[in-house]
Amino acid sequence: MAVKTFKHVDYLWNENKALELGDNQVELFLYRSNLLGSDLRITNYGGGNTSCKTIEKDPLTNEEVEVMWIKGSGGDIGTLTRAGIAGLYTERLRNLKNVYQGLDDEDRMVGLFNHCIYDLDSRAPSIDTPLHGLLPFKHIDHLHPDALIAVAAAKDSEKITKEIWGDTMGWVPWQRPGFDLGLQLEKCLNDNPGIRGIVLGSHGLFTWGDTSYECYMNSLEVIEMASEYIAKKIEENGTVFGGEKIKSLPKEERSAKAAQLMPLLRGLCSSEAQMIGHFTDTDVVLQYINSNDLERLAPVGTSCPDHFLRTKIQPLVLSLDTSEDLTNSNTVLEKLKPEFEQYRQGYKEYYEKCKRDNSPAMRDPNPVIIIYPGVGIFSFAKNKQTTRVASEFYINAINVMRGAEAISEYTSLPRQEAFDIEYWLLEEAKLQRMPKEKPLSRRVAFITGAGGGIGKAIADKLAEEGANVVLTDIAEDRLKEAVDTYKRDTASYAVCDVTNTASIKEAYSKACLEFGGVDIVVHSAGLAISKPLEETSEKDWDLLQNVLVKGQFELAKQAVEIMRKQGFGGDIISIASKNGLVSGPNNVGYGTSKAAQQHMSRLLAAELGKDQIRVNVVNPDGVIVGSKIWEGDWAEGRAKAYGITVEELPAHYAKRNLLNQIIYPEDIANGVFACVGILDKTTGNIINVDGGMANAFVR
Repeated sequence: MAVKTFKHVDYLWNENKALELGDNQVELFLYRSNLLGSDLRITNYGGGNTSCKTIEKDPLTNEEVEVMWIKGSGGDIGTLTRAGIAGLYTERLRNLKNVYQGLDDEDRMVGLFNHCIYDLDSRAPSIDTPLHGLLPFKHIDHLHPDALIAVAAAKDSEKITKEIWGDTMGWVPWQRPGFDLGLQLEKCLNDNPGIRGIVLGSHGLFTWGDTSYECYMNSLEVIEMASEYIAKKIEENGTVFGGEKIKSLPKEERSAKAAQLMPLLRGLCSSEAQMIGHFTDTDVVLQYINSNDLERLAPVGTSCPDHFLRTKIQPLVLSLDTSEDLTNSNTVLEKLKPEFEQYRQGYKEYYEKCKRDNSPAMRDPNPVIIIYPGVGIFSFAKNKQTTRVASEFYINAINVMRGAEAISEYTSLPRQEAFDIEYWLLEEAKLQRMPKEKPLSRRVAFITGAGGGIGKAIADKLAEEGANVVLTDIAEDRLKEAVDTYKRDTASYAVCDVTNTASIKEAYSKACLEFGGVDIVVHSAGLAISKPLEETSEKDWDLLQNVLVKGQFELAKQAVEIMRKQGFGGDIISIASKNGLVSGPNNVGYGTSKAAQQHMSRLLAAELGKDQIRVNVVNPDGVIVGSKIWEGDWAEGRAKAYGITVEELPAHYAKRNLLNQIIYPEDIANGVFACVGILDKTTGNIINVDGGMANAFVR
């Protein structure tokens, strides 16, 4: 097969890049891994494994020994680096055959991998380690391509493997990953010398080569052959998934429905622990969820272990019609509750039927994947990355079902086999090793005025403490620049004019689509106009009232609607000012607006306590460095009011507070975090972050 002529996979190898790496086999193996992991059709995030073997000097004997370098436990080949791999003595790993005592000994064998470590900086070796170590090849890929799993999950997988590759590929029936599966691969190779790879039933693919490039090409060619075979079968059949049963709504209507429904679904999925959401409605998704075969295939569940570990064994398919009116959330909720209860009950029955004497306690029984025919797929998990990846894995599963149904009949793992992987003690131990979640993990924060200054500092702080953040502002250029400073799956943005009700609604809808809902609303958007009474125009007055007061009112009103749908409370924080408490000169418009913000917060706190929605105020003062409101006429007005120059303002403000401290945007952000991350039983409160201004003391 000629280079760069693939139709179903991408040839990404860059010869110049490879030449830069020279003969460094470990770097070439990492390069190959990253290329393969960049294509979700080949393997998804965290899925699959890659390795290479090199000759190194034993630091104790000074003799040359073979060392296998392999992706460590929990790693991702698409982002794999030197720090993410394990280095093991190959001979020691193979000598473990002398002490292996059968399938009941698998968990003990994983602990023995540590006795084979060569590189003391190694990551913990993964469960796939013996699968690579017991094969003799210098470079090995274990991948989960959609096309290959379609073959592996087909009813007559072995026959189809022979049909596609003849005698050039081996086939091993389903078996849980572990030492014995490594022995089965070794036996398959010994029984079929000269094969180019092995198909693992219901699981994936093993391919190899003498060099990293040869291994890469072998993997691409094998995947291409399977993909082409499936494509021809689909063309011959003329239809997939039994054809279309219902029509999709137009794109804008799908997004609107999803945004309305997300907070309700999020609340239902969060009966055990709060979740973050994700929505997708790609053509691949719509073809499956709108099909005649959805009703038959969805309950069958996923096949590949990597799929169902992230998506649960099967999705929840909603009975909602595309014409359903979602504006009455109480009515919709009453329709959804029984479906969720039925799903939870089904999961409990699955657990009770399949559990072993030493099985871990049952995990959250709520669905991860939720299907709304005609609209799209929702996923819910503990954070954005996990829920996005779960969605991607289910799309992989859709591709697998599509291919398997085209060439034969799709089959999934028996429920007991699936359970034994889902509740494997080694998997449980991996979960227990996960780092402790941050204080604001699983929460979504919506911040106005976040294009810079105080708003951006607040967004930074909340993201640092684990929240997903939605940055809003009227200036999209500032928002784009700001959102680029965050890691993937952390932040999103929406252009939002807080004086416009429709603009606020649109921004909230985007937050719901991106993350499932809203938990924290911080109104930081603002402006300052400092003028004496006779110079304050009606336009000045209206602008201050609209941005600061009306904006706060409408933000709170729409946020409460979302929070009530979710059903687990929330936080509303207003960034007001010392000027709402202190009477000063040349400040009638601004001071009145800030006082209105403060009292509105008290009123909302009194009204919303029953919903567990806390409403608090943070009062800054003298935030000059990094604050946008000091870029215009406000600074000149304040300097004039105090009889000093603009240049003297920072020192003036620092000296006038009791602590003689300059107040920064980050200090205001800390005040907000205290309200939403620490003071969880505080509402109707005002926190002054001003260095101590006696005339602004609340009491």
